Amino acid sequence: MTDSCHFYDLFEIYDCWMVNLFSYSIIFILGRITWHIARGMLILCFLFPFLSSKAKEQQIQNWTLMLLTLLGIHLHLVNADLFPKEPCLLVANHISWVDIQAILAFKPMRFVAKSEVAGWPLFGWMAVQLGTLFVRRDSAFHGRKVAQDMLPILQQESICIFPEGTSSDGTVVLPFKTSLFEAAVLSDAPVSMVVIRYFSDTSNGPQPSCAAAFIGEMGLIESIFKILQARPLQVELEFLPIAPQGIDRKALAEYTHSQIAAKINEKLPNAPKLDLLASTLR
Repeated sequence: MTDSCHFYDLFEIYDCWMVNLFSYSIIFILGRITWHIARGMLILCFLFPFLSSKAKEQQIQNWTLMLLTLLGIHLHLVNADLFPKEPCLLVANHISWVDIQAILAFKPMRFVAKSEVAGWPLFGWMAVQLGTLFVRRDSAFHGRKVAQDMLPILQQESICIFPEGTSSDGTVVLPFKTSLFEAAVLSDAPVSMVVIRYFSDTSNGPQPSCAAAFIGEMGLIESIFKILQARPLQVELEFLPIAPQGIDRKALAEYTHSQIAAKINEKLPNAPKLDLLASTLR
């Protein structure tokens, strides 16, 4: 009886030690993430004004790749060669704030984000500095104004939009708002599509995961904790063929929605277990 109790106590001590070790590990990683964000802010303030466009893109790509690494998220690219070489409108489904980091790690570009993002601590300020356009989700008129603001940018740079207007858990694609598609119609810019999925590593290979989903009233710190607890994760960007040109914004919204939703609704195959595909980035 005494021996049994002794072993039980040892197991209890071991469990407590593992819990504490896990907690200390997350605190340590959070410290590294905080420093990485601070470093990014310093780069934006003091280095960016003196860099060429190409050097800025390299800094952005390196920074976001490191952030993904600190979060324990691996980037997996599918059909990246389908992404146009010229400036385009990139249409994506929306699951998490990490979506933006993954796309920037693939190729730096401008974004249209909901107006609330501008008020986020640290990340909101960085988004402003990187030229993000902000749209009010409750105003179709404001959406049309932002579409007009996008026109000159699309002559020089690609812009990514999340036309669902909010994020989901990744199992569905919500209806697309049409106003921002007007920019592609008026500028005659190609419209590219990317399907974003998240996977967790298991003994049976990568399986679909909702750990990165940023939904409801979830805060940014809560989301980071959730991601760190679920690591390692994999974010997959699957690019689709260019959408047809010469159609109006409503038809364009319907077409891109149907293509992305069809991919999400497919039975998700096990993605290969890969580390960061830095060699495939351009």
